[in-house]
Amino acid sequence: MGLDSHLDLTLALLRAASAEGADACFSPYSAASALGLVARAARGRTGDELGALLGDDQGELLRAAAEVGDEAKLAVANTLWASDRITVEAAFRDELAGWPGGKAETAPFATDPGAARELINNDVDRTTHGLIPRLLPDGAVHADTRASLVNALYLKTAWRRPFAGSATAPAEFHTPDGVREVPTMHLEETVGYAHEDGWQVVTLPAQGGVEAAVLLPDEGLATAEPALDARLLRRLLESPKRQKVRLALPKISLDVRTDLDPALQRLGVHELFTQDADLTGLSPDRPLWVDSVLHQAVLRLDEEGLEGAAATAVQMRTMALVVADPVVVTVDRPFLLLVRHAGSGAVYFFARVVRPA
Repeated sequence: MGLDSHLDLTLALLRAASAEGADACFSPYSAASALGLVARAARGRTGDELGALLGDDQGELLRAAAEVGDEAKLAVANTLWASDRITVEAAFRDELAGWPGGKAETAPFATDPGAARELINNDVDRTTHGLIPRLLPDGAVHADTRASLVNALYLKTAWRRPFAGSATAPAEFHTPDGVREVPTMHLEETVGYAHEDGWQVVTLPAQGGVEAAVLLPDEGLATAEPALDARLLRRLLESPKRQKVRLALPKISLDVRTDLDPALQRLGVHELFTQDADLTGLSPDRPLWVDSVLHQAVLRLDEEGLEGAAATAVQMRTMALVVADPVVVTVDRPFLLLVRHAGSGAVYFFARVVRPA
């Protein structure tokens, strides 16, 4: 199902798109959806470069992760916004219709770029329940824009074993800048736990087949993270067994915007951003190339559950087991956090938490 490729992409984007030692938050699911659709449109060397980054087809994985139980709220939209001045291939429309929330819309890019930007932002705002009201900033759409491929994602679910609100209290967290006090939640429950390869892993089940995984390194995160590859990450995520755990976890509230085009170019995707790009699988009209790839992710964890939203816009332009004593896990230093679809393993959100609010 392309899980290894999905985790490869997750770690590659983390390292290419975020400064070392800084808080980071993005949605591998959203990025893989948007880039996967672009790959369906790409031909020649443009397609080869995207294929090298994306690896095995992740479409089945992404479709599986779009299905959650009724207890969770998940919304996914994959939208092609196209100018009426380009011809969209029927085969691409058919491909888009098979993706979760796939649809094609028209936007007045050439005649009224501001109105086109508002159409896209309003659609993302609705899908993300107001968490991402303005994905595209001023200037992101201009008269030479001809199409925008946009993925938007919203997820809200409750913990199966909530944290007691009365137990939340300030506690020390060791950041690279020194010790600070942050609101910290406390839970003593039987959850997933493993300790191997220099990492403690705690998995917190949520409603609807969603889970969060906390990865806390024994040594500093700056030392342990560079050695984390997709194979080790998958082994860590699959290793937890049911065990009594006494967990102390900071509350989390992250809102991070990322321009992915520099990161993609560092990862070997070059032609897509030039006039040599071949996107004739989407439209026979040339030249058509990618102007920018904008991404925003919002993730909140509290005592009751988690809520997250993400959106990725690819802007295209033209010329002109239980034990008696609990394991104590105190998350008081930088750590990694994943929110994923428990069945398929697709990662909805990936965060590096260095300086929690």
